[in-house]
Amino acid sequence: MSPEGPFVYPPTPRDDIVDEMFGRPIADPYRWLEDDVRQEPRVAAWVAAQARLTEEYLAGLPGRDAIAERLTQLWDYERISLPRRRGGRYFHLRNSGLEAQPVLCVREGVGTESRVLLDPKAWSADGATALGEWEPSRDGRKLAYAVQDGGSDWRTLHVLDVASGVSTEFVLRWVKFSGIAWAANGSGFFYSRFPEPKLGQEHQATNVDHAVYFHRLGTAQTADMLVYATPDRPRLLHVAETSVDGRWLLISSVEGTDARVELSVVDLTAPKLASRTLVRELENDWRLAGTRGDIFYFVTDLEAPRRRIVSIDVASEMRRRREILPQGPDLLADARLVGDRLLVTMLRDVASELRSYDLDGKLIGTVALPGVGTVSGIEGEEGDPEGFFAFTSYDRPTEIHRLDVASSATSLFARPPLSFDPAGFVVEQTACTTADGTVVPIFLLRRRDSVGPAPTTLYGYGGFEISLTPGFSPAALAWVAMGGVYAVANIRGGGEYGKAWHDGGRRANKHNAFDDFIAAAEHLTATDVAAKLVIHGHSNGGLLVSAVTNRRPDLFAAALPSVGVHDMLRFHRFTAGRYWIDDYGDPGVEADFTVLTGYAPLLTIRDGADYPAILVATADTDDRVVPAHSFKYAAALQAADIGAKPHLIRIETRAGHGAGKPIDKQIAETADLWAFAAYWTGLAV
Repeated sequence: MSPEGPFVYPPTPRDDIVDEMFGRPIADPYRWLEDDVRQEPRVAAWVAAQARLTEEYLAGLPGRDAIAERLTQLWDYERISLPRRRGGRYFHLRNSGLEAQPVLCVREGVGTESRVLLDPKAWSADGATALGEWEPSRDGRKLAYAVQDGGSDWRTLHVLDVASGVSTEFVLRWVKFSGIAWAANGSGFFYSRFPEPKLGQEHQATNVDHAVYFHRLGTAQTADMLVYATPDRPRLLHVAETSVDGRWLLISSVEGTDARVELSVVDLTAPKLASRTLVRELENDWRLAGTRGDIFYFVTDLEAPRRRIVSIDVASEMRRRREILPQGPDLLADARLVGDRLLVTMLRDVASELRSYDLDGKLIGTVALPGVGTVSGIEGEEGDPEGFFAFTSYDRPTEIHRLDVASSATSLFARPPLSFDPAGFVVEQTACTTADGTVVPIFLLRRRDSVGPAPTTLYGYGGFEISLTPGFSPAALAWVAMGGVYAVANIRGGGEYGKAWHDGGRRANKHNAFDDFIAAAEHLTATDVAAKLVIHGHSNGGLLVSAVTNRRPDLFAAALPSVGVHDMLRFHRFTAGRYWIDDYGDPGVEADFTVLTGYAPLLTIRDGADYPAILVATADTDDRVVPAHSFKYAAALQAADIGAKPHLIRIETRAGHGAGKPIDKQIAETADLWAFAAYWTGLAV
């Protein structure tokens, strides 16, 4: 098959389904593609036919194997996670390079050799069963861990004896969106789960009635004690944490993905467990930084859109609050109470600073970082003599540093050996100005020897207050190593500048995210950075890519929307989709409906326009953004009069929204995307 076509797409039957919404007829001819591919033969046959066409096309692209080989080289580096110190032991993840899944290791001391506790390679033949959440008990003797199969958000929970490495036989099921919080004496742990779904609806049904339970070791799940639930508000999600001293259980409840949190506490020393509300209103973000006795320290945006730190005396009936660190000119991105210090990450123009404060908010000093990049995590607890932080940038894989709390001195805990020379690459930051005067930062990664305009990949997200900070990506580096430019636009809807930046790109303001991304694309072309542009995004970023492609198909050579949200009138009907109403609005409310139909990718495809080449990507077990979004969008593209370029869909098997995807699947998918993008942008492989 020639990369230029012509293309004969598999036939996609159209049904005569028309919904009347607020006086407007909404045709939905591909609704049958919403059925589960595992349950409905018609959908399975369509998926198989699309997969055959796409694989045949991708196999004919020049350089695909060479790209996969280069990606394999760049992915082959050691990765170690932040260690968790419990009972003198240090627990961390490790991937030697190309292992399908990381293994969980333990060290008996900070400088000792690690031994493997859990190796997911033994859990499945295809490497698609992964280790999810995990948490050691306070004394470091037991480990509770979650198993994720095939990329699904569902988990099963297990317990392992750390000394012997033997897992117990019981399994806890129907766990999703859960933390693991151990009781102080190690007798059991708190976790969150949903009721068991109806048979065959595990990957489709809406998730409601989340609840917190306590599991006592050695007992069946049917004996687990219900600790907290809100049957009168079934849409809430609840995540539990225990205080360092084990007295308090903190439950954070949210109704959507927007950071509006209700807080409740349970005194675990009381004769009868009962919750009481700490923060009632679902209006502000509250993130626990740490505890010291009855004093809890929170990062909050209450009266502080760039966030501040306050303490709450949870034992006080008055729930007294005290401001510890006021809002400043920079975004307070994260904080952790380690030893007797608050380690605080600030974000200044999307790059991290790490500062140390005492518990009264007095600045002790700034921790030296290896360069311009991101502090991507802090680990440690009250009373610990040491903490750990992770640092990364576009040209620097994640490395782990140890911080001595008393002296603020740092030492290296783990740094991977590299298969490339970072000096051969340049990280720059530029910006564009949108029509309404908003300045949008753009990061650029390029080869140091590159001259003049080059094929450019522009990545974006712009939603859910998620910040795109500098971080290492073998995929990005591979594109740049081939001679391209990799650009990341920090558009509105994200969290790079706090709550106002998020609000500026969500709900009725969602158009600003699209405008910002288009402005970034125009800027890259006008300033001779980009010769031709390919745009790429995941999840909400997939929506971004499909929406701006419909708006400006002339601007891009290729578009790569991955696991995207494309059906803006039915997203809330599947699995966790209802939580996204905070960002998108409610299709059942007329004002929101009007906004959504103005950009919904399924409804705004422009017949008669010349569209770029498009490769949609999804996965059959994605129960976060169900694959029906991508199925329906691809079918609509193929049926439309939008030019002769390919409009294909790549459907991964035994994979989900992204978490837990084996390395070989990540490499294969990226090789396909980059081969497609390289061909249509003229990047020589």
